[in-house]
Amino acid sequence: MAAHVVEMSYYPIKGCAGVATREASLTPAGIAHDRSFMVISEEGVFRTQRRDPRLALIRPAISDDGVRLTLRAPDTEALDLPVDASGARRPVDLFGTAYQGIDQGDTAAAWLSDVLRTPSRLVRVPPEHDRVTDGRTPGTSGYADSCALHVISRSTLELLNRKLAERGTAPLPMNRFRPNIVIDGWPEPHTEDRAHVLRIGTTELGYAKLAIRCAVTLVEQESAKKAGPEPLRTLAGYRRAAQGGVSFGTKLAVLRPGKVSVGDEVTVTSWGDSEQHASASPRPLSVAGREAALDEAR
Repeated sequence: MAAHVVEMSYYPIKGCAGVATREASLTPAGIAHDRSFMVISEEGVFRTQRRDPRLALIRPAISDDGVRLTLRAPDTEALDLPVDASGARRPVDLFGTAYQGIDQGDTAAAWLSDVLRTPSRLVRVPPEHDRVTDGRTPGTSGYADSCALHVISRSTLELLNRKLAERGTAPLPMNRFRPNIVIDGWPEPHTEDRAHVLRIGTTELGYAKLAIRCAVTLVEQESAKKAGPEPLRTLAGYRRAAQGGVSFGTKLAVLRPGKVSVGDEVTVTSWGDSEQHASASPRPLSVAGREAALDEAR
């Protein structure tokens, strides 16, 4: 069976719930509207499920033209608001790097503060956002942790779930890892590590780096509850990255924008070696007190 796309999702607001889609436009910054908004503290520092897991309860929807944003959360009245794409800029902090954001107003701020139970505001990426991402293939992105696209294959998750079963632990759904594109048809787990140039639909994608996993993978995306040490404990046994942390999936840059649909064949035009992984330690990876070491490599 040829490798093909079986799932696609984008995340209009960084850290909030994703939107499943069957077809998408890929821009240089990834799927249109992906991570184009970000929740920040009053001081301008980005909020993340690492520290604010209730972000997972917020289900945003954005119009195709990007001019209206709807926010929904359990036991809360939905908020529909016009998107401000031209207002005053304000400084924001993403992993210690300074960017700019367009504040979306007091109504959005009050709604988010109520749901998250902490003072918060919403900002949008300004049109002149010119972020350059790192990795083997440089690119750009909105407010994503790093690169434009996050890709995982089904066989990669299946291997993890087999290892979890050996520990007597229930399998995890793909949404624990919040990918943009899920690929089926690669029987060998972690084939995505070696796929360095891919053609999907009318697009071309370039491998940037491994996806280094953080404590967001501990959060049940439906309930926003932290569910224990998995999957980081099990991943530490066989996916310790040489640069630190544990890896699962890959990050890609967009070489040629275009259209991608569920069902599209995935053609790899350039294969490469997998990045090195350190030898597994007999001790389980500690979660508490080491989230910083597991944050996305930047």
